[in-house]
Formats: sequence, structure tokens, C-alpha cells
Amino acid sequence: MRWLVGWSSTAAGTAGTGSAGAVGHDGESLQPVGSQLLWGDPDPLWAVGDWRPDEVRVVRSDGQTSIAVLGICGASDEELRRALFTARGGALRHLTTWSGSYTAVVQVGRRITVCGDLAGARPVFHTPWAGGTAYATAALPLADLVEANLDFGHLAALLAAPDVPAALRDTTPYDGVRRVPPGHALVLRAGAREITGYEPVASLAVAAPPADPDRAVDAVRDALVEAVRTRLAAPRHVPDLDPGPVPGMGPAERRAARGMPVPGIGADLSGGPASGTLALLAAGLPGRPGTLLGHGTGAGERLSAVTFNDLAVGGREAELERAGTLAANPRLHHVVVTVGEETLPYADLDGPLTDEPGPSLVTAARHRARLAAGSADHFTGHGARQVLDAHPARLADLLMDRRRRHLVRPVAALARADGSVMVPARVYGAARRLARMPYRAGLEVLAEGLMRRRFDEPKGAVGASLAALTWAGPGPAARWLTGEALAEVSVLLQGAADRSATGPDRRPGDHRARAALARHAADLRVLEQAAEIRSQRLHAPFLDNQVVRACRDLPEALRVQPGARAAILRTVLEGAGVTDLPPGWGAPSHATSAAAARAGLRLSADPLLELFSTPLLADAGLVEARVVRKAVRAAAAGEPLPLDGLAELISLELWLRRLLARRGTCWTGTPARARAVPSGIPPRRGALASGA
Repeated sequence: MRWLVGWSSTAAGTAGTGSAGAVGHDGESLQPVGSQLLWGDPDPLWAVGDWRPDEVRVVRSDGQTSIAVLGICGASDEELRRALFTARGGALRHLTTWSGSYTAVVQVGRRITVCGDLAGARPVFHTPWAGGTAYATAALPLADLVEANLDFGHLAALLAAPDVPAALRDTTPYDGVRRVPPGHALVLRAGAREITGYEPVASLAVAAPPADPDRAVDAVRDALVEAVRTRLAAPRHVPDLDPGPVPGMGPAERRAARGMPVPGIGADLSGGPASGTLALLAAGLPGRPGTLLGHGTGAGERLSAVTFNDLAVGGREAELERAGTLAANPRLHHVVVTVGEETLPYADLDGPLTDEPGPSLVTAARHRARLAAGSADHFTGHGARQVLDAHPARLADLLMDRRRRHLVRPVAALARADGSVMVPARVYGAARRLARMPYRAGLEVLAEGLMRRRFDEPKGAVGASLAALTWAGPGPAARWLTGEALAEVSVLLQGAADRSATGPDRRPGDHRARAALARHAADLRVLEQAAEIRSQRLHAPFLDNQVVRACRDLPEALRVQPGARAAILRTVLEGAGVTDLPPGWGAPSHATSAAAARAGLRLSADPLLELFSTPLLADAGLVEARVVRKAVRAAAAGEPLPLDGLAELISLELWLRRLLARRGTCWTGTPARARAVPSGIPPRRGALASGA
């Protein structure tokens, strides 16, 4: 993990004892473990972890004004210096408009500003401490600092309504540690905190002016190309040198066995449109891509493209064939990672502790097997679906803007998939109800549904679309929660509904799409930490601020059309000079992921049943052990249960066990200093703790 941490005290000198530490509750000297100081008291800031030298930049205009940028940022030092003068007046948005993925921290006297990103892949957290406010880009260090216990209400909401911001609010798994929402910045003035948004808010009273589709797609192309170019222009890094040959192993196998990536730049190449677009863009920029001269195949010319071939689950033959066709590009060096049952989901549940829980914990070993064959800088297509595709609730947005004719093609595609002539009327009726439903009423419907345990499993594409045509919906794991946990979340939602007279400043489709993007970005952050390969950096350009902004400007009428994502990315590639795409490029393939999850459940049923023999989730009062064990047996037997919900339950149980089993803390100080969740999880319901 890599993170930054600092604090703002109420008065100069109240928390600090110098330029490299602070006084804690018992008079001990506190400092992050493995940190480098970026600036000192009275409001110190540290960078913690294995940051590369070019990933940490600090620019100062004088002794009272500084900016720190951590991550990949396309701004030059002179641009950062000019931005400081603008930030003095309180302007924030320009700090988030450079290409790349980074966190910017500005110090102007005693005012500290920390900017989060639009997607939520680089979040900011804060908590009251020592009369002021501590902040970080990871929640666990703050939880250690204040010795926080678990927030069981947040954990219940994470399972019952993970896509509903009103249920999750700004909480984290740690009690007292808060999250800055995406698109917002944390502003600290001598310890006092303020959360402020930096994006303009569109009016709900007037429909947005129709955007030119061609210009919008061109903007997406320019943003993606600049995002890729910024990463390729960064200094190349060589992982630790290979200590020597191993009999029977080639260089690539040796690096993978030792957990070392290939030097240079690479990309996923699954045959899908997102990863293929990034690989072709990176390979096509003149003079930029490829491995380091003298390191690996290609002598500085070819980009390493990694294709994952799972022999345990079939159905991806067409994708693999398309990946092979794309890899015939002479600027690509194709690497095929062939695996079997040992990398199915749930097959390997050992792994490091992540900052927060996420469903990707059950597939981390699967991703690690692919990334071990990747490069030191590796492009992934994560986030493309969330920023380019249309959430079904956007159909209601079109009705609100009186653009009914744009519903014809998506509704016709659903009718063809279902084979029923009643589909258009059902979908149009649901979209019309959502367009007329106030936000408050949507929360009340979900609150009542959780209280009454109404969980109807949607069937097919039409059922899923109808279920998504709401302001808020239950999570796939909600059906297995206890009545007490569901009631707690229901009360939270009812309270949010009572406080929300007008609702969010956006339409229901846009609201649901932003929530889905934030959830995906949070889980990708968990995946990066769980599947981390030493000396490797994963790059997800689709989650960059400028790319997200460009994608949000795409007309809804364009993105709701069937196959819109593939069509947009095809146009992006054509604008960049790539035209020879294989037939079938961009075809969706969701079935293989579900098949892999079901196969993994079937093979790992016994270890999972043992995991839930005495689960910590039962101690927390969130589930009954016997209910989860019954669900695992049923899913392993092939019953049509929501596999995503089981993944969330199992991942949360794994995360809780890793959290309580950890040793040490993120901070130096006296040996007796406690850490997050110092007393464990006291049983909240004795009967559930025993699995009765």
C-alpha cells in the first residue's frame, strides 16, 4: 500500500514536537512507519510506502505556500507553481484537471486542501484527533491513530445497499473515520474541517443543451490518448534485478515465480474493447511504448500484451481468438497466461490485509496470476463499463428531457432478448414511474422493502433492467442478513429520506451511474492492494478525472444505444489511426465470469463451509451462520442464487479475520499503543455467534 497522511491542529505547536513527529495521548512520539516527510509542523504531511521518486513531487513558492502531488500527474513543475497562485484564492477545480491519476495537497498558511478524484479510486479520509483533524488517503492508518472500533452500521449497509449513497453516507468500516465523497475536497483551517465540491452542478429545472455526439467522442479520444501518453512519458522503472537462472525456467517464468514483473510497459489484452483500446493506443503512440532497451523481448519497441486463458472454464474461445488477432500487431509482444482450477474464485483465500473490504478479495489470486506475467507499468481497462455504458435508470432521464424517441432502440433490443411483445410497455412504464418519483419516495420504498425482506431475484436482461429502474435498490447479499441488520439499514434510509426534501442535484440515471462508478472504483482499489505485485503499478486510465469528465459529457441518447461502448471505443481508435479491428470486437461476455464463480464455489465448498462454522459476521450480528452455510451448499449445487451476494459475504468475513489477525500498527510510538479494533468483535448476539 501507498498512502499519504497528515493533520491540521487547532493552533501552532499543539500537536507537534518538531518537523518529524507529534505527541500522542500518552506523550509518545508518533510518526507513520516507513514514511518520508514532505513538510513539517504545525501541519505535517508524510508519504508512506514504496513510492517511486517521480511519483512524489513537492513544489514551494515560499515558506507558507506549497503543493504536493502524489501519483502520475501530467503537470509540469511550472504548472504546479502557477496553480499555487490560483489556489491561494480558494479555487480548487484546476487542481483536478491535469492528466493522470494523482492526489493533490495544497498548503497555504494554515489552510490545507486535499482533493479527491471524481471516480473514488483515490479517496480521502479524515477523523478528529488531538483537538484538530487528521487526514489520509487510506482509512486504516487513521483507525490506528484514534484506535477506532468497527462501524457495524456501515458494514450492514455495505451488504444491504452497497449502491445507495444515502445508506453508506460518508462512513467507513472504522467508527469515526469519514470519507470525502467523490468530486469533493477536504479543506482544513487550523484544525477545523470543511467538505466542498469542486464540480459545477447541472440544473434540474432546465434540460441540458443537446451535446454534439461527434465532439463528445472526440473529447473522450483526446482524454484517453493524453492519459496514456502521460503514463508513457513517466520515467521507466526496472524491478529488482533477477538474481540468476533456475533450471527448467525461462526468464518470464522465473520472474513470475519470484513475484517480479517484466521491465517496461504492458497492458491487458482480453479481447474485450476496453483493454484492447488501451493496448492499441499505448502501442501506437510513436516513440513512446515498449520495454526498456536491453530488457526483455523487443529491444525497446514492443509493448507486452497479457491474455488470460482459463482452461477450467470454457466459453471465451472467441475472445481469445480476437486477442490473438490484435496481438499480431508487430508493436505488441503477446503473453498468454494459461491457468487451471488453482486460480478459480475462492480457490486461494490467503492474501494481505486491504484498507477496506471488497468483493474482489475472492478473486485476488486469479488476478495475481495474470499480473505476475505483466509489466512494471501495466494498463487495465477497469472502469470503462461504468463511465461509458448507460445505467438502465438513464431511460428515465431521457423521459424527463422529453426525448422519448431515443428509447426505441434500447427497448427493442431488450424485447428481442426476452422474446416478449410486452417488454416495451413494461420498460416504458417503469421508466415513466421513476421519472415522476421523488428521491425521498425512492428511499422510502427501499427502506420498506428491506424491513419486509422483499428480495425478488431479477430474471434475464429485462428483469435486471426493470429492477434497476429505481432511485435505490437492495444489494445481492441483503437476503442473507439478519432482521436486526436490515432494520438498522432501513432506519438509516428512512432518516435520509426525512432529511431529503429535494434529493440529489441530479437525475435518477445520473445518480445511479455515479454511485455504481464509486462502488467499482472502491473495489478496484481493494483489488490493487490484494493482488499487488512488488514493483508493479496498475494503471486504469478510464478512472482518470479528465477521462471521467469527457465520458460524462457523452449524450445520453448515444450511450443508451445497444453496443454503445464498443462503438465509442471503435471511433476512438479510428481517430487515433487504428482501423483493422477483428470481427466481433466489442461483443459482451458476462457468462464466463459467472461460470468461473460457480465452478469455484463448487470446488471450494468445504473450505467455505468451514469459514462460516463460527463466522465473525455472526458475532457482529449481521448474519446467521447456518443461513450462509445453507446458501453456500445451494449455490455449489447449482441453484440460481445471486453469486455476487455470496462473494460480498465471503469477502467481508475474510477481511474481518485478516484485520483481527494483524500484528503491529501503522504508527511508531510506545509498544503498548493499541491499534484499530483493539478489543476485537464482542458477540452482539450469542446465538448467532455459535452458529445456532
